[in-house]
Amino acid sequence: MSAALELSGVGKSFTMHLQGSVRLPVVSDVAFTVRPGECVVLAGPSGSGKSSILKMIFGSYRCDAGRILVRQADTVTDVARAEPRAVIALRRRVLGYVTQFLRAVPRVAAIDIVADPLVSGGEARDSARRRAIKMLRRLNIPAPLWDLPPATFSGGEQQRVNIARGFLADLPILLLDEPTASLDAANRAAVVDLITERKRRGTAIVAIVHDADVRDAVADTVVDVRRFAAAA
Repeated sequence: MSAALELSGVGKSFTMHLQGSVRLPVVSDVAFTVRPGECVVLAGPSGSGKSSILKMIFGSYRCDAGRILVRQADTVTDVARAEPRAVIALRRRVLGYVTQFLRAVPRVAAIDIVADPLVSGGEARDSARRRAIKMLRRLNIPAPLWDLPPATFSGGEQQRVNIARGFLADLPILLLDEPTASLDAANRAAVVDLITERKRRGTAIVAIVHDADVRDAVADTVVDVRRFAAAA
C-alpha cells in the first residue's frame, strides 16, 4: 500500500529579524512515511520541532529543503513546492488539522464552528449541523452550549469543540497537535476512540501526544524528533 504522506530531507530554520537576521535552525533531514490507517506519533521534548513539522505538512510553514508528498488517489502533491492555491485545495479535500487552540469567528455558535468544514465543502447546512450535533455529543459538550459562542467556554470545552470540528470532516490525512492536552480522563478516552475509529477507516494520522497512555493506545509508530535536530 502506498504511503498517504511521505517526508524526505525536510529542513526548517527561522530568521530572527530583531536579532540581526540570525538564522535559528530547527530541524533537518526529517524523513518518515505514514500509510492509510496508520498513526505516527512525533515524540521529543518541548522545542524540538514537533509542531513545526506539523505546520510544514499543513503548509503553514514553508520548508527550507526537502519534499512533503501528499497522495490522493493517483495525484501526488509536494506541499513544500506547491502554490498557495494548491495548498488551500489540499486543506479542503485531504489535510485536516486539530491544533491546541480554538480559532473561531467571534459570536459564531459552537455548532456552526463544528459544521463549517462540511458546509464549506458543499454539504447542506441542516445536514452538517445534524452531524455536528452527533460529534458534540460524542465529546460530551452539553446541549445548552451548542448555540453559544465558545469564547466563554472552559479550556477543555473549547478544545473539544476544536476536536469535533477537526474530526467531523472525513479527510484522508489528519494532523493532531496535542488533542488531549486539556482534557480529563473520560474525554481523553473519547478522543482515543475517535482516533481508533479513523484508523480503521483508513485515515493517515500524524500526532503530537505527550500523554503516555494516549500515545500507547493510538501509536503504530513513534518518531523521535530529536534525531532530526539541526546543528546550530
